[in-house]
Amino acid sequence: MKTQKGWTVTFQPGGRGAVVKHGTSLLEASRKAGVALTTRCGGKAGCLMCKVKVEDDCAAALKPPEDAEQRKLGSLLEEGVRLACQAAVWNDVTVHLPEDPLKAAVRRRLEAAKRGEEDELW
Repeated sequence: MKTQKGWTVTFQPGGRGAVVKHGTSLLEASRKAGVALTTRCGGKAGCLMCKVKVEDDCAAALKPPEDAEQRKLGSLLEEGVRLACQAAVWNDVTVHLPEDPLKAAVRRRLEAAKRGEEDELW
């Protein structure tokens, strides 16, 4: 819901969020929320490291992708992938961050242990 100060951006997993002004990039919103999002190009759509995913029902909450983002992402746009440095907030939105591969492996191992299963990697 829009507050007097702007739109709410929520980052998953973790649920951290920030209220930002209309037109703020998701990269800027992530920094405001204290969410680490890697980038090397300084927000110029050059490194593709700031890819995030937005569910279909939230797609309209972001400014439509411009030419640079369309060229870089191609068919990934159809899967809800956006570049955080290019996607501007137009409404409340929930953004899914990619999981670090090491953290994902640890999480899978812990989940398997809780279920009493053995992980084939060990």
